[in-house]
Formats: sequence, structure tokens, C-alpha cells
Amino acid sequence: LMADTGQPLLTHVVKGAGGGGGFGGGSSRLSASQLKAQAKGHVSTFREQGVVRLDQVLTKGTATALRQHLYDYRVESETLVREGTIRPIDRFADVLLKTNRCDMPIPLGTELIAQALSEVLLQSPVGAMVSALLGPQAVLYELSCLMSDPGSQRQVVHPDNPYLPEQTDPTLVTCFIALQDITLDMGPTTWIPQTHTPEMHALFQQEQSTHPQKESPKDALLRTQPSVLGMLPQGSCGIYDSRLLHCGGANQSTTSRALFYVSFKNPHVGYPGNPGSLRSELQGQWTLQELQKELKKFVKGKPSERLIIPSSSSNE
Repeated sequence: LMADTGQPLLTHVVKGAGGGGGFGGGSSRLSASQLKAQAKGHVSTFREQGVVRLDQVLTKGTATALRQHLYDYRVESETLVREGTIRPIDRFADVLLKTNRCDMPIPLGTELIAQALSEVLLQSPVGAMVSALLGPQAVLYELSCLMSDPGSQRQVVHPDNPYLPEQTDPTLVTCFIALQDITLDMGPTTWIPQTHTPEMHALFQQEQSTHPQKESPKDALLRTQPSVLGMLPQGSCGIYDSRLLHCGGANQSTTSRALFYVSFKNPHVGYPGNPGSLRSELQGQWTLQELQKELKKFVKGKPSERLIIPSSSSNE
């Protein structure tokens, strides 16, 4: 029902705060104060719109290496499942419309994953944004990769979580990071800004029309509310409120689309209404503050075994 209202999600630039991304144009890394200043500006738009684009939260080198690593891990996982060695749930999470699409929770333990997380959570404004929105005790709720292969169909529009009564702050903050350039024919994520409110959720749930010849409130919302498309360059992200209406598009290209993503849960919320795509050994084990502390040790060359496992056991 959605009309052609979708426009590309544009980079959000905070004026006077040291640039618009994490690794821009060969410039030096942003200081902690610059990251906080950027995050403050991004948070204001995030609260209003429900989604913000940040560029270069991963370096191209890390994004390219991570993409290859995760596709190799997928092949390994699919082989083990096919052989009956492991159950599908041991490597894959539920995802809306599974044909040619998968959601694969990622284990910690390798230097590559630690490097990617350090770039996102320490060296870009993402970590400071999550802290400003949910506090340093925000709980790691998802660490996964969505892969949409050629031939995958468009998902129905949905929120990841319902709007909880009296819960004005986000339930989850989710960061989708492109591991390759995402073009229109690859089926980029569609977000519908400003639909992360109780009023919009009420309309979205009204599927029946009050008059035989009139459209339902839900259909009217989907037809008229402008949307944005996650046509993201490699290493850039869309960070969004999980209550925002969105969907994955149909991949009509010849290239699989991969999104590395991480979500943090509001520490004042119990079960948010939807299970997180997170490996069982990580569930409830990390706060943002704890993860950033361990990542800082990694950056200094002194990682603990909680983050880097010195054996192949991290892939089991």
C-alpha cells in the first residue's frame, strides 16, 4: 500500500561538532568530547524522527573483512545444520520471511568482531548516543547479521517492539550497519519516520475501516506517511528506535545484502515484547559500560579473555 514516498535516508550532520561520522576523509579520530557533542545533536533528531543515519562508523577495511568472515561463518553453520550436527536455533534466529533471508547471531571471541565493535561503540558517535538515550547500563540485546539474498521478498511493515504503556524512552536502540554499499535494487530497509509513538501505533493496529468504502486507519497511515530508504554506503549505519515502523525490501539484485547490527535494551524494561537475536551465552551478560570497558582494553592491546577467546572455541 505504501506509495512511492520513499527518499534516501540522508546523513545527519551536527554542525560545529567535529564532522559527521567516525572515520571521515582521512581526518583524525574524534575526541571523546567531540563524540559526545555529536551524539547530543544526533539524539535530538533521533527522538523526533526515530531514525538517524551516521556515516563511516566502520572503516571500509573492517566492513569488508567482517562481511567475508560472516558469510564464511554462514556457510559453516548451514553445513553443520544440514549434517544434523547442530540445530538451526544454535546458529540462526527467527526472521520475518525466511526465504533467501537469514538472521545470524554472532559470537564474541575473535579480534575482528572486537575491532568492529570498538569502531562502532568507541570511535563513532553510536556508543555515546546509546548512553545518552538509555544510560551506560543499557543491556546488550542483539549482536547479529541480517543477510538478504537475491530473490528475497519484501517484508510487511512492522515495529520490532510494541509501544509499552508509559514507556517514553526507547525500548531498544538498534544500529544497522551496511557491510557493502546498499543500492535500491538490493532492497534497502524502509523506515517510516515519526511512527515510534503511541498515536501511530494505535493507528497501525486499526486494520478495519469504519466505513465500507473507506480505507482503514492502518492503510491510510502506510499510504500517506513519508518513508526513508537505507541506501547506505559501506560502513554507514541507520540507528533507530525499535518501535519505529520499518521493513526490509525485496532484493532484486545479484548481490546479497548484509547488515551487521547491534541493539541495546533499556535497563528499566524487562521483556521488550520480542526475543533478541543474541547467542545464548551472551544473553544478559553485557552492559554498554562493561562492553566499552573491555573494548578499551582491546584497543590498548590488552584484551581480557571475556572478549577475546584464544582458541577456536569462540566459533562453536
